[in-house]
Amino acid sequence: MTDHVLIVDDDPDIRDLVAYKLRHESYVVSVAGDGEAALQIIAEQHPDLILLDIMMPGMSGLEVLEQIRSADNGDAQLCVALLTAKAQESDLERGFALGADDYIVKPFSPLELASRVKAMLARTTR
Repeated sequence: MTDHVLIVDDDPDIRDLVAYKLRHESYVVSVAGDGEAALQIIAEQHPDLILLDIMMPGMSGLEVLEQIRSADNGDAQLCVALLTAKAQESDLERGFALGADDYIVKPFSPLELASRVKAMLARTTR
């Protein structure tokens, strides 16, 4: 079975770049441009991993992460990596405190991102 990755970012260029790289690595990829769409995809498709931007209009990535971690279903254990331009230590600390599995700062190397995705999915059993 092929792993399914959900990319959540309001920047279509970032979504397209990450989706292209992960599809090239043979992952099934879904994309969402905001938190509400992400939560709907999570509920319907149950991806294996989420790459989640923090700064989005409407519902922030941190709010999405809080909802995922408080869910009453199996999605609460979902692997979530924050993919963000927020690089302050306090941002990193807050992301991990809310339950992030990894924190990837923009700009990032597509190769490094794919390597982190592979490592996270190797540790995850769903």
